[in-house]
Amino acid sequence: MIKAIEIKNSVFLWGWFLAVLLLSSCDKGAKNGSGAKEKMNVLFIVSEDNGPELGCYGNQDVSTPNIDQLAETGVRFDNAFVTYSVCSPSRSTLFTGLYPHQNGQIGLATHHYQMYDSLKTLPGYLHDVGYRAGIIGKRHVNPATSFKWDYEAIKGANFEKVQLEKYAESALEFIQMDAGKPFFLMVNFPDAHFPLQKQVDGLPPQPLDADDVTGTLPFIGVDSRRLREYTANYYNSMARLDIAVGLLLKKLEEEKLLENTVVIYMGDHGPQFSRAKCSNYEAGLRVPLIIRYPPRNPHVGMRKELVSSIDIVPTIMDITGAKCPDSLDGRSLLPLLGQGSEGQWREYVFAGGAGSTSLFFYPRRSVRNDRYKLIHNLLYTRENPKYSFYADHLNGHFDGGTEEGELMQGTDEVRAAYATWKNPPEYELYDLQEDPYEFRNLIGNPQYVSIKGEMIGALVKWQQETDDPFYDKGILDRFVAEVDSVNRHFPNHSYAKDSTFRWKYLQYFK
Repeated sequence: MIKAIEIKNSVFLWGWFLAVLLLSSCDKGAKNGSGAKEKMNVLFIVSEDNGPELGCYGNQDVSTPNIDQLAETGVRFDNAFVTYSVCSPSRSTLFTGLYPHQNGQIGLATHHYQMYDSLKTLPGYLHDVGYRAGIIGKRHVNPATSFKWDYEAIKGANFEKVQLEKYAESALEFIQMDAGKPFFLMVNFPDAHFPLQKQVDGLPPQPLDADDVTGTLPFIGVDSRRLREYTANYYNSMARLDIAVGLLLKKLEEEKLLENTVVIYMGDHGPQFSRAKCSNYEAGLRVPLIIRYPPRNPHVGMRKELVSSIDIVPTIMDITGAKCPDSLDGRSLLPLLGQGSEGQWREYVFAGGAGSTSLFFYPRRSVRNDRYKLIHNLLYTRENPKYSFYADHLNGHFDGGTEEGELMQGTDEVRAAYATWKNPPEYELYDLQEDPYEFRNLIGNPQYVSIKGEMIGALVKWQQETDDPFYDKGILDRFVAEVDSVNRHFPNHSYAKDSTFRWKYLQYFK
């Protein structure tokens, strides 16, 4: 059992250390005793199922002092997005630098979706340049043979959020294994994946209740005491995550490694509330991203450029000196960590989606620029199954979904937005400047015809350039038939427990 108050007091001390470190670090990078430049270590922290609901992103209800301190000593990206709003596909991009439709991981690993087994992944690239590579927490991407980790710990999901101190202890064990070699360590924290716990092992020390929050998450659009209770526990999860991050960073401080370690923190996708996880709305795709790069200090601040999880592998390769293959579409983010403006970074960010399991199958693609978002619903003649799974609470992971009775209390605009989510047209178009929570679909508005054409053109170009199999209607129809067949022959996801089950899509996608 952790003593929560002691942890809260101890982990926040690392912020003082960072403040001192900022005054002593130089732009030319850390050096060893002989004056030679050392290779930077990389700590990559990934949290589950949360958007930028953090103090450093302006949330007034949540308490996240350790992550806030990381943002104060690094660079906070305000427009960071993932390539897919489901765990396994999103993480496959973080391991390969490829979109899920390129690497094959288009659904959950626990449902036998997997990458092409010939792909090289991040630990392989890092081994090439002398790094040791470790992972703590779940990998959740198949096949396991594609990952040659030097160290693995806490392989399970830990949705109970117990013994969070073990993550920091395991990190220290890995760091001390071979202190003479630079390291890459990925730490995957389970908060705030459903089920949401108010308090675990006394964490957070002062949990919130429904009456303590100002309202539900704004993209939900409706309010009820039940939803506010889930919102409060979501914030409690974020506070518990923050304490675990603080414990981890304190271990690096104690080992005197913070000056020579790049810290990257990112969420894997948005929270599991209606119109977020499993969708292509902003609440599903927009995530927190913070990078603290000591050699680039004392520059700290915020960047508005459109960045994507497709950029993470190129960034890590740039830090470590690994060769980045020409086949990767992302860009290293290091130029954005220095002083000054880099001008036009990118005009668009893109995302895919096919659901996460056979029952959740609903293929879509989306493109976003600095103002507008276009979503292409490829199976728009059918109802989106995720609407009812959220509304009817298919299982405990969907308990935070908006119920029909709650929706009836919403405005006409919000009810229309849920109706669009349930039975979408082929295209949706949103003006994110005027409508940041995507309540007003403008696709039928004649004033936006040219913008619609521009966004569709950008999306088609991306699909062609990235060899999107769903751009080929014949392949899409074949995959729809495969999914329908699986649902007929394996009701209620029974295939997931069949170790002999294999999807066939990898054989005809390329």
